[in-house]
Amino acid sequence: MKCTSCKQGHLTPSFIEGQFRAHTCSSCEGNWILIEDFVAWKDRNPDYQFSEQIDFEQESQDTKKALLCPVTGTIMNKFRISAQNDHRVDYSAAVGGLWLDRGEWELLKSEGLAGTLNAVVTKHWQHQIREQSTQHNFRDIYQDKFGAENYAKVKAFREWLQSQPQKADLRAYLLAEDPYSAEK
Repeated sequence: MKCTSCKQGHLTPSFIEGQFRAHTCSSCEGNWILIEDFVAWKDRNPDYQFSEQIDFEQESQDTKKALLCPVTGTIMNKFRISAQNDHRVDYSAAVGGLWLDRGEWELLKSEGLAGTLNAVVTKHWQHQIREQSTQHNFRDIYQDKFGAENYAKVKAFREWLQSQPQKADLRAYLLAEDPYSAEK
């Protein structure tokens, strides 16, 4: 197979860390992994833990352009790996293959995601990332609007208010123009 990323190298059979099958590009060192190979390996090695304590100084590449599946030639989807990281991996749903640019495997390990490689490309995982990203965006908006100190105070007060059995009455008291007036 020809490399989907650099289009110069050839994908030759290899193993990621000597553990599960992949195909590595002879030129750009990217990796083509079939999720079924990873899952089968994981089923045979349920207790294996990838080291998360790695020296990760290399900048991982993140191909911005759409990549074609090296098997079918169809456009692959890009999936974010986490809410804290904008990095994306390329996935071919047609064959269940994942393309990792050079350095992306090390990035996944450093993020603690190497053991859940198959989960990254699921709807559930991507939905969680979108929810977490939305929460982070709102947090940033509120911090900018209120200031960091005021945001921390109002957030703590909100958490306290939510835990109170009479929270509706407390909210009414807070929102009333004059809580000591009988007039509405």
